[in-house]
Amino acid sequence: MGDKVPAPDTSRSDDEQFEDAQQGKEDFNERTVDEVIEKVTGLSTRKPPDTDADEFVDCVNHSGTEETQESVPKRECDSAVEPFEDDDLVDEDSQRDYECGLSEEEKDENKTKADELKQQGNELFKQGEYLQSLDLYTRALRLCPLDRTEARAILYANRAAAKTKLDRKKSALDDCTKALEYNPNYVKALLRRANLYEETDKLDESLEDYRKVLELEPGNSEAQAAQTRLPPKISERNDRLKEEMMGKLKDLGNMILRPFGLSTQNFEMKQDPQTGSYSINFNQGAKQ
Repeated sequence: MGDKVPAPDTSRSDDEQFEDAQQGKEDFNERTVDEVIEKVTGLSTRKPPDTDADEFVDCVNHSGTEETQESVPKRECDSAVEPFEDDDLVDEDSQRDYECGLSEEEKDENKTKADELKQQGNELFKQGEYLQSLDLYTRALRLCPLDRTEARAILYANRAAAKTKLDRKKSALDDCTKALEYNPNYVKALLRRANLYEETDKLDESLEDYRKVLELEPGNSEAQAAQTRLPPKISERNDRLKEEMMGKLKDLGNMILRPFGLSTQNFEMKQDPQTGSYSINFNQGAKQ
């Protein structure tokens, strides 16, 4: 018995069936050519399957190695956890331009919002949430009108306190200085800056700020104690620096004198107790 011939598909037109047959033939020919090329050259001409899904990139390193801060720049999502130190920038020039177009009522509204942010920052500071309080003080400074000098001085001083707790001493010093630009007689900012100067070994600057405090508040006990504590520390530091400098000068002198068979031991320095000046005597018999 012969094979049965399938009945023609009467549901589709002759043209449609012809196009399907042609497409199948082209696919067969293309597939055959690809197989021959692959067999002869060993290279595959097949394309990988397309995908419409975009690759999702997050802040997790999927390579199995730990990224270091030096090799990988900090990204947006990192800052959601720990803000950059320069996120506290307050651009007062831009703020001044912005405020030119504000009415007094709008400035008052911004001042009220800034006061609310400051109070929230104060509460967080009391709770030990120094990073969050710093952020709120920064937002308040960006709102508080520039002509509200006393309020801005307090905000800068409070932010300096938060930065001090976070061990950002240099930036805290800058904020104290900004507070004093708005209010030169702000004792709390002077005391805070004096403390920071002392902690960073800027003893002369510290003593100067404490003296300014005593001019404003002669009975201030913290400044009075500093008046007794700092001068000996400054003298000790100066003596240490002098010794270090003399040691470097001797090394330099020995290097210059060595080709002549001499050293600094051949020279004796004596100070005149009356004038404080020095005289240098040559001692040829000194041991080298």
